[in-house]
Amino acid sequence: MKIFAKTIVAASLASVAAIATPAAAQVAGIATSSPEAVIVRSQARINAYQQIDQQFASQITQLRTMRQEMQTLQQSLDTDSNGQISQAEAQANQSVVQQLQQKEQQLQQASQPIVLAQTYAIEQLINDYQNVQQQVVQQKKIQLLLNPDAIQWAPDAVNVTDDLVAALNQRVPSVQTTPPAGWRPRQESLATQQTVSQVLLNVAQQQAAQQQQQAGQQPAQQQQPAQPSGR
Repeated sequence: MKIFAKTIVAASLASVAAIATPAAAQVAGIATSSPEAVIVRSQARINAYQQIDQQFASQITQLRTMRQEMQTLQQSLDTDSNGQISQAEAQANQSVVQQLQQKEQQLQQASQPIVLAQTYAIEQLINDYQNVQQQVVQQKKIQLLLNPDAIQWAPDAVNVTDDLVAALNQRVPSVQTTPPAGWRPRQESLATQQTVSQVLLNVAQQQAAQQQQQAGQQPAQQQQPAQPSGR
């Protein structure tokens, strides 16, 4: 499936991870969805990631600490505080650059077991996705199934992500998270894992931004004087 080899990180895909699309029939035989959006929302993927988070809880905590340390180092390089590290700033403090490179290598090594477990779970879903897609195409008499980022506009009725998620949940209710010895993921599986990770990160950032915005608005609302009830 060549479609899995394309890494799609679009706003429409991020919103699909957080908000369910309306279930409706396709329009004139045309429908839209993406494999990544379906996999993000599949219950087997959600359960597998929760299990992986529990299994690698200590490693995940270590990764968070390492990312915070890297962020601190990057900020120390940004001497003019413009949010960007120039070549001159990097050359002025080579020791910090080396520390960042070392921590990046450590980060990749520490995250490998987690990425491998996630990719193994995703690959099991990919293996049955063509059957899921064919099932929905036949049931809804779809003549043309497009990726959402391939069109400029379409009514909600053409989105069949809900149908694909339901079919995938039924066909693959659960997946394994422990790869067999010597297992190596396919390239399409790795690409999909990266897309899923980016989508989940985008959603987390959007939620954090919304929470910060709400927290900032709440004190201002509390400080507003009470309106008189009458003359």
